[in-house]
Amino acid sequence: MLALLFIVTIVNAQDNDFETNISADVVNQYIWRGQDLGNVSVQPTLGISYKGLSLTGWGSVGLSNSDDTKEIDLTLAYTIGGFNVGVTDYWVNEGQDPHNRYILYDAHKTNHVFEANVGYDFGLASIQWFTNFAGNDGCNKDGNRAYSSYVEVAAPFQLGGVEWTATVGAVPYSTDYYGANGFAVTNLSLMAEKSISITDKFSLPIFAAINTNPYSQKAYLVFGLTLQP
Repeated sequence: MLALLFIVTIVNAQDNDFETNISADVVNQYIWRGQDLGNVSVQPTLGISYKGLSLTGWGSVGLSNSDDTKEIDLTLAYTIGGFNVGVTDYWVNEGQDPHNRYILYDAHKTNHVFEANVGYDFGLASIQWFTNFAGNDGCNKDGNRAYSSYVEVAAPFQLGGVEWTATVGAVPYSTDYYGANGFAVTNLSLMAEKSISITDKFSLPIFAAINTNPYSQKAYLVFGLTLQP
């Protein structure tokens, strides 16, 4: 229904009401919510937005290891003021389907995971709650669908002419989707972003982050750059 609403909006809107995002990140490691999903990866983004409504495709392909995660995500989101809500369809090349078919949505066979999120940006900090509601979700301690969830608080700030973001993320209850047996802090991150001027008309955004997962006792140092028109 939301996708149909977005299509109707596109048909009725003026061209200058739209914004398009075409970009790609290249990273030395793919770290997601405190989990290690691969080594050197390219991660393209294609998105279109109309006022507060957006539809975004994002992906990841490993460059240094053919066994790394291959992923396609589609997100439909709406933002008004500081409030945001969205639904994401995640697909990865490993899961219940040994043939890794994309167009397969059977609950007991699919590699898709469907997640809803809601959040609010207070300016000084933002909070987001994510919950899997369908697809290849994890299980809790009793072996039942966990409706796996993740909550994250992020605080941006400026220091030394660089944009920084401090993030704390946690899994609120047991799920093997995140490898947690109960409440667990799985993501502590400090990221810095800066654009390097190459010419008068072109700059190269770069970023670096220290990520730790206190629950798994793992740590990662991530570096990446963003290519965009």
